[in-house]
Amino acid sequence: MGKFKKVIIVFFLLLLYIYVCNITLLPNSYIIMQGEKLNVYTLVGLFLQEKNKASALQTISNANQTRINEVGKIDFNLSVLKLFPVKDISVNVIPKTTVVPIGSAIGMKLYTDGVLVVGMSEIEGKKPYENTGIKEGDRIIQINQNTIDTTEDLMQEVNQSNGNSISIKYIRNEKTITTSITPIKNADNQYKLGLWVRDAAAGVGTLTFYEPSSNMFATLGHGILDIDTSQLIKIENGELVTTNILSITKGQRGSPGEIKGTVESGYTIGEISKNTEFGVFGSLNKPSYLNISTEKQMEVCLREEIKTGRAQIICELENGKRKYYDIEIQKIFLQNNEDNKSMLIKVTDEELLQKTGGIIQGMSGAPIIQNGKFVGAITHVLVNDPTMGYGVFADIMLKQMKEVN
Repeated sequence: MGKFKKVIIVFFLLLLYIYVCNITLLPNSYIIMQGEKLNVYTLVGLFLQEKNKASALQTISNANQTRINEVGKIDFNLSVLKLFPVKDISVNVIPKTTVVPIGSAIGMKLYTDGVLVVGMSEIEGKKPYENTGIKEGDRIIQINQNTIDTTEDLMQEVNQSNGNSISIKYIRNEKTITTSITPIKNADNQYKLGLWVRDAAAGVGTLTFYEPSSNMFATLGHGILDIDTSQLIKIENGELVTTNILSITKGQRGSPGEIKGTVESGYTIGEISKNTEFGVFGSLNKPSYLNISTEKQMEVCLREEIKTGRAQIICELENGKRKYYDIEIQKIFLQNNEDNKSMLIKVTDEELLQKTGGIIQGMSGAPIIQNGKFVGAITHVLVNDPTMGYGVFADIMLKQMKEVN
């Protein structure tokens, strides 16, 4: 009997541990659009109470069914069984807005926060980086307390060391680490660390939308990853530039197509401030370069309003020519806030299929329109079927754009 009690106690403690862990994992803040439901993960026995409103006590499941129309910040207390406070949760309700869906091919130049380590190699048969802890994907931000912004900054500091040990500060997973390294002189009488670094990246995609009221823009629907480390590039700033489409490679099963463009001779028309998993964002300074008409503003669609069935995308396949193409929204993943695969879509437009085979690289960010509202943007293609792919919800992109770093 005693053994059975111990099993019951252990089982109860395990459930309690899982329960507490789930409460801890609940975010401290949420961003929702005006009129959207508060989709907080539901746990039995949890209650939300809006601060300073004693009558507003409700279960989380009830709160999730309530559309919040009050714009601004709302603070809630989270408690267990209405008795034990566990945490505060703030909800920032952003107002409904209208945007101009674009669909133009666009270039982006990103400048990293520090310099990104993308590789390593021996110097005169030695590995100066060995035992320093530095790995690919780390960002070097300081050498001997001097700020490093570019590869030229790093080279200058290393050569000035004259072979003496230097202190390096780098960042990995938002954690700052300090180490030391002794440069090695190579055959050209230059001091090296054996680290390959990069301070910039460039690419071509599709501009998703422009919000005239704030002059902000969104593009891609996914982040820009470093080609060597496959990690999201942490940027200091960047430029949005016009691009010229050079060629289009048609997609085939197992071989994604591509829109190739150049950014070298483009005009800078905006400033990039954020590179996130849900898109690249910033301010658009010269919308006239893209022939943007503010008369074509659309309401941003709440995800609950999206329907399976016919929709359209806007994209540019010839310089200066944006067109609407037919697609079909086949599945909608309403509860997905974890990644940018919110909708499963299929290209049905015969002209687009003839030109591209479906979704190709460079079309990421193409805005999705349904019933006169901005629904989201293309983000991925299915490699084994280029007519199929994923799109991200418009509300996710808007929230990412409005979120303060």
